[in-house]
Amino acid sequence: MKDFVRVAAVSPNVKVADPFYNVEEMLKWAKEAEKEAVSLLVYPELSVSGYTANDLLLQESLQEACKKALKIFSVKTKKSPVLFVIGYPLVHKGKLFNTAVVMQGGMILGIVPKRHLPNHSEFYEERYFQEGREEVEWIQDFLEKDGDIPFGMHLHFIADHDERFRLAVEICEDLWVPNPPSVTHCLMGATVIANTTASDALIKKNDSRRALVQHSSGCLHNAYVYTSAGPSESTQDMVFSAHSMVAENGKILAESPRFYEGMTFGEIDLSVLWRERIKQNTFETVEENAVQVPFTLFKADYLAQGISVKQLDEVERKAGTRRGLTGEKAGAKEVESSKKEKRLILKRFINPMPFLPVDSSKDFERGEEILSIQAHGLKKRLQHIGAKKVILGLSGGLDSTLALFVAVKCFQLLGYDLKNIIAVTMPSFGTSEITHSNALESARILGTDMREIPIHDAVLQHFRDISYDENKRDVVYENAQARERTQILMDLANKEGALLIGTGDLSESALGFSTYNGDHMSMYSVNCDVPKTAIPLILHSFVKDLEDASKDKKEKEQVEELKKTVEKIIHVPVSPELMPPNEKGEIQQKTEEILGPYALHDFFLYMHLRYGFSAKKVFFLACHAFSKENLKYYSRDAEEIAYTPVQILNCLKIFYKRFFAQQFKRSCTPDGPKVGRIGLSPRGDLRQASDASSQIWLKELEEIESSL
Repeated sequence: MKDFVRVAAVSPNVKVADPFYNVEEMLKWAKEAEKEAVSLLVYPELSVSGYTANDLLLQESLQEACKKALKIFSVKTKKSPVLFVIGYPLVHKGKLFNTAVVMQGGMILGIVPKRHLPNHSEFYEERYFQEGREEVEWIQDFLEKDGDIPFGMHLHFIADHDERFRLAVEICEDLWVPNPPSVTHCLMGATVIANTTASDALIKKNDSRRALVQHSSGCLHNAYVYTSAGPSESTQDMVFSAHSMVAENGKILAESPRFYEGMTFGEIDLSVLWRERIKQNTFETVEENAVQVPFTLFKADYLAQGISVKQLDEVERKAGTRRGLTGEKAGAKEVESSKKEKRLILKRFINPMPFLPVDSSKDFERGEEILSIQAHGLKKRLQHIGAKKVILGLSGGLDSTLALFVAVKCFQLLGYDLKNIIAVTMPSFGTSEITHSNALESARILGTDMREIPIHDAVLQHFRDISYDENKRDVVYENAQARERTQILMDLANKEGALLIGTGDLSESALGFSTYNGDHMSMYSVNCDVPKTAIPLILHSFVKDLEDASKDKKEKEQVEELKKTVEKIIHVPVSPELMPPNEKGEIQQKTEEILGPYALHDFFLYMHLRYGFSAKKVFFLACHAFSKENLKYYSRDAEEIAYTPVQILNCLKIFYKRFFAQQFKRSCTPDGPKVGRIGLSPRGDLRQASDASSQIWLKELEEIESSL
């Protein structure tokens, strides 16, 4: 998989005003970067001289020594494929500039000056430096035989065989101003921003830096590589934090500990940035006037943790996607490299549950937020139609329990009597004792109106009416029960003057795992944008909210009782319960045995809709995300969600087949609130033809299957 690029930020040890020592330290990390197959390495601001050289920067001796030291770095990295960004004090036309030198293969590709010079508080840069200019000019033979070197802010360094990697540079304070240069750079097409900085360590400043980097990478859809000078700088008046980060599209991929003098690397996904910009039409571009400097991007072929090299070779051979090196020239400048393309194991953590927070400590906050959105959506609808009652079918499963909790939350907001929430359980041929009792307990504990209407006789009468053999166990047998329940709920809603709440979730809608005009239909669908994997989190949040609000002993006992019931609901296998239980009365029809794990389907759905990735890319990411190696870094108990490539492939085929074939159900779905980035409403997020073909996606999977 060639969408990934390994980038790094480093904060080496420095001696102030000793450029030869500093360059030797920088070279150590240059070798380490090459060893780790890093494509881009960013050093701190003024890394050659040391940021705290202060007035010594004006000394001719130091200026000349910096130039000689940079020459040494150039000579010793002549065979390196790494693209370096180096902090350097440049003398040009009788002025001193704070710059970043961009170098590869021993050649300087360009020099970018700092635009905004801080001259406040502890910073005094205008004493030494001139402000950088946007216009690009040319410096001749800076390091003797370099030829013409572009110098100016508007420089973009573009990978010669992958236009998705387009590097621009800003320096320290440039990020902190109201209109950072990175904004213009990204609007002109830059996808990767390198920031070489010297940011001091102050109380809470780490949080501010992180927020700025996240914001830049998020709103500009870029990868942001940030590095800062470290504690070996002079501590005469300040201490420097060595804070390094790699961010992508608003997420921090890697971050150094405070005062860490070492390398922090992350693997950025160029396709994420590219897909986001294609998708977001409000990401407007401006007229491009940056000077384009081509270079050869060192790219590796990345392997997912869960798939073998042999398997990948066979996949790529049959798909015709194996390629050699991507060229060895950076414009007119040749990069000396005889290395073959490397194959690397992807080290980046990929969240196997993208609808859940990576940090499980944020679960309550996430669940509370989702529940609040759902409840306020229902609240507005009830106020609009003037209804003070709701009705829902309560099966004792995850979805209907969540819908019940949403109704309770909504009625609490409105100050309505909870007895006006009519929960109806409609036992039939497939109803198990455990789900039936869970439904009754939930409604009783919460104090809602609970009604039981068995549907066995009505369904059997319907079978007789349509001349159907009740001993058959086919789709008629199942759907007749689902439609009978919906008819009862609709008619009961009319009788009571109530709004019928739908209980189906996002995952079921994506797979079309519902009965058309049965549980597929309602008057307002509160769970329509909630994936199956997120529901336990929301149920726990609701119970915790009640627990925090409980005042007396009786309320606390009720919450404890509800907590136990919720745990039982979460651990019951997901099932539509339309087929009879086994001889022991246990659920026999298990959804995940039919469709595959919801953990996989929710992952597929997220990657398919959020980024528009190809089937091969989704398979690659899933193999990595659900590998045992990746799951070691997951904050939740993940033993049950480790899957093999074969399991993933089989499930992915089901996903694409059903996702396309079942669009007709989504084309006529009830209203309901969107809660996350992924939505399936035909009026909002997904405009897809009901008769669109899935063949190109399935063809990609066939190529993979033949090699596994």
